[in-house]
Amino acid sequence: MDVPKLRILLVGNGGREHALSWKLSQSSNVEHIYVVPGNGGTATVAKCTNVDSVSAEDFAALARFAKEHGINLLVPGPEAPLVAGIADYFQQHVAGVGCFGPSKLAARMEGSKTFSKDFMKAHNIPTAAYENFNDYEKAKKYLDTVDHDVVIKADGLAAGKGVIIPKTKEEAQAALKDIMLDKEFGDAGNEVVVEEFLEGEELSILTFSDGYSIRSLPPAQDHKRIGDGDTGPNTGGMGTYAPTRVVTDAQLKDIDRTIIQPTIDGMRKSLVEGYPFVGVLFTGFMMTESGPRVLEYNVRFGDPETQSCLSLMKSDLAEIMLACTHGCLDAVELEIEQKYAATVVVAAGGYPGAYKKGTEMILDDVAEGKNYTSKIVLLRDTDVSRGTVLFHAGTTLADSKLKTSGGRVIAATATAESLADAVRKAYKGVGAIHFEGMQYRKDIAARALK
Repeated sequence: MDVPKLRILLVGNGGREHALSWKLSQSSNVEHIYVVPGNGGTATVAKCTNVDSVSAEDFAALARFAKEHGINLLVPGPEAPLVAGIADYFQQHVAGVGCFGPSKLAARMEGSKTFSKDFMKAHNIPTAAYENFNDYEKAKKYLDTVDHDVVIKADGLAAGKGVIIPKTKEEAQAALKDIMLDKEFGDAGNEVVVEEFLEGEELSILTFSDGYSIRSLPPAQDHKRIGDGDTGPNTGGMGTYAPTRVVTDAQLKDIDRTIIQPTIDGMRKSLVEGYPFVGVLFTGFMMTESGPRVLEYNVRFGDPETQSCLSLMKSDLAEIMLACTHGCLDAVELEIEQKYAATVVVAAGGYPGAYKKGTEMILDDVAEGKNYTSKIVLLRDTDVSRGTVLFHAGTTLADSKLKTSGGRVIAATATAESLADAVRKAYKGVGAIHFEGMQYRKDIAARALK
């Protein structure tokens, strides 16, 4: 397809946005990328400019910025602006700007757990048995009646932390009270999903779509809990590897045919108001003994799945995004490197609880005096100098100093011919990161390597 020179407005400031800007900047079709607000990594990506004069939540200001700077592609990174309707706002107020991201109606697939579960039921998408509740007393009584383990999910957005997996009925009742009465996740917990606990291996699939066709990236496996051995509370994700070995090529084809394609078709064909999905759909699966079951949908790139998956992508990301926004994804192919990728996330001490911000950071193995500027840090050690990248997440760059600004701070991503080598190189990358209180898991992909 003919691709115009792109001036991109990328909304977000996490590791996902760093990875997106890194990949987009490699395209000869991209002229410039403005990141609102960006982070310490995006600050030095080629063709990128961080913009802190405009709020990522102020759609009117973003629209004015787009008009003033000749933007022709909008890429919202996180879920919040999509659920709030940024794609609809730009469609109504800014002519000539394509949006790689779904409408407000389609974004309900992530914005409301109860909506997405009801969608799965209506469209015969395999998922766990469940009940929705907006009344605490009714939910409490239901928990007393079930004789199987459960998962409790806050209905709304909770930064990836609104899923509780209690081990006992007492823990389940306590979690329900925390969510619905004590408002641990704010209004996101006004309604909850109580669903059957599924056993098996989890995996995530990122799928590009123009509302009709689909193209899926390699399946990844995330490590959600903070501690080694999958212990401790849930986080936004402490590391990934791809492709995961818990699913076969034949199973992946079946998943595309029987789950992901019917999901995209179901959104487009829904009665009364269809809501075609344009963008990238994240589908979380549990591979059970009776086959794959959908755990959740997200309506944007996962983090840290994106860091691993984009590192394996040979195709021009900008071209794929344009094909989605123009409704011609079937005209392009998604090419993938036949390698493995691993990502290890480094977090602030105390995360996912309270943590300190503003801690000064040092990154080794960069030219002296510039160790704070390179968002892509290619380590000098010959063992890791090719295919190892540091993706910033919760960092800021000010007055020539790199400091922490979030819970998940930075991640090391590496690619290699084998999974073992990719993991080893990623941990070498972690060795280049230094700040007080830093923590990371030591067992990313350990089960796959056994």
